[in-house]
Amino acid sequence: MAVLAESGSNPDVDLLYDINGLAKDAPHWFDRLMEFVGEYGLLVAMVLLVLWCWWSVRRRGAEDAAASVAALVWAPLAAGIAVLVNIPIRGFVERPRPFVDHQGLDVLVSGKTDFSFVSDHATITMALGVGLFVANRRFGIAGIGLALLEGFCRVYMGVHYPTDVVGGFALGTAVALLLSPLASALLTPLMRAVERSPRAGWIVRTRAAGGAREGALLPAARTSVESEERDLAA
Repeated sequence: MAVLAESGSNPDVDLLYDINGLAKDAPHWFDRLMEFVGEYGLLVAMVLLVLWCWWSVRRRGAEDAAASVAALVWAPLAAGIAVLVNIPIRGFVERPRPFVDHQGLDVLVSGKTDFSFVSDHATITMALGVGLFVANRRFGIAGIGLALLEGFCRVYMGVHYPTDVVGGFALGTAVALLLSPLASALLTPLMRAVERSPRAGWIVRTRAAGGAREGALLPAARTSVESEERDLAA
């Protein structure tokens, strides 16, 4: 991996300078905005997107609500597992941050002393985005878009090489997709049990959705009773 850190004709380093160079030409307030967005803002946005999707699923109250909520529970779990997998990867590769080996970068965040490959931020956001995509295509596309923006921000801030970000995207996607069948098999029965619980059922389905589902049977039942009454009267 030392070759990746060398300058010259390395496209990874060239792209790093091209993207980070935008920070030098941008106004100070924009750099501060990108610093906040890239370090904290997009992570918060991803969490809010997952909560929004959960709120939408439970209000809709469809037959597959338990499976959908199980997929949403898997999204943050996949992100956590991917970060844990990244710990030995970072220790094995031991790639320094780009500003350690390259001069002239506009580094927007100080105090980064750990290794660079792969990016935790890119890993987390992509795992959440892909996990969302498994649960809901519309929310998942938005989540993947936020993850791509996170990757751009990390290079813009001068704290990661582009390949660090691509590696994070690959790791987050692999964990979220490859372990999804196993996670679904374990979490879906659990969410169905939660759905049947009188106290915790709101996690999977709102009372209004549950009531509407049950109420949909009432007209047919009422028709059946009226038909029996007419038969008895005859």
